[in-house]
Amino acid sequence: MTKCRLGATDLEITPLVLGGNVFGWTADRAASFAVLDAFVDAGGTMIDTADVYSAWAPGHKGGESESMIGEWLRATGKRDRVLLATKVGMLPGDGGEKLAPARIAAACDASLKRLGTDRIDLYFAHQDDDATPQEAALEAFAKLVDAGKVRVLGASNFHATRLKSANDAAAAAGFPRYHVLQPEYNLVSRHRFEGELEDYCIEHNVGVVPYYALASGFLTGKYRSRDDLGKSVRGGRMGDLLEGKGRTMLDALDAVAAETGASLAQIALAWLIAQPGVTAPIASATSTAQLAELMPATELALSAEQLARLTDAGA
Repeated sequence: MTKCRLGATDLEITPLVLGGNVFGWTADRAASFAVLDAFVDAGGTMIDTADVYSAWAPGHKGGESESMIGEWLRATGKRDRVLLATKVGMLPGDGGEKLAPARIAAACDASLKRLGTDRIDLYFAHQDDDATPQEAALEAFAKLVDAGKVRVLGASNFHATRLKSANDAAAAAGFPRYHVLQPEYNLVSRHRFEGELEDYCIEHNVGVVPYYALASGFLTGKYRSRDDLGKSVRGGRMGDLLEGKGRTMLDALDAVAAETGASLAQIALAWLIAQPGVTAPIASATSTAQLAELMPATELALSAEQLARLTDAGA
């Protein structure tokens, strides 16, 4: 599988990042291990997780995904075959909340322990924190880079003005900048990235790895009526899409699927891969069968007319 450089960093990744939010939640140990093995065997490189995964689930406190990935790494010895991305900023704990410097330091050590590794390849600020001076957060991240605990920094859920001001502050102080952005971005949710934020990333060579690439499963075609909303724990989120432009988008995806023979999920991911500035979308799988459906998206070349038709359907 072809690899591409992630922004201006020295990290090279395949065009699909494996989302780890399901590990230890809707994917148990056996399923998680099977998906992780299949991803690496298929040539996949980067696994994305966060310290807060899956604190939202009853009885969970966060760290479940990192712990599951750590168990898999210890059991398989595949640490040097993957790149690990994780995040800080949504799970409260030692040192405060969000991006307080002491919180960043404590959270990084906790993530390293759960993952069972000595380094995080890509460490994200999971959300912006206007209560902490950007220079203070960046200095805390810089100390982790200097210590060899983190290789590259990224930002998730940042607006364009805040990403720019953070990177300007990093340049002024001589700190590492945010080289990667992880925004919400997919065919039915485009306003958080397209425009000023997209332009900034392209101009400054910031790698982009969008989350919710399949709109929590909506773009797979799984939810076509209100009767389908009970199909998964995420189904409750789909009602608004069904009442909005979602039906139009599904029709457009169906048409391209008929022309290409590809699945709706593959087409939705291939559209993202083809967008300016995007390096690789993030998608999760709870079974090897799901993963096997997603991976061909990395080789699917949609025509310019098909891409334009999909873009117009989501406008």
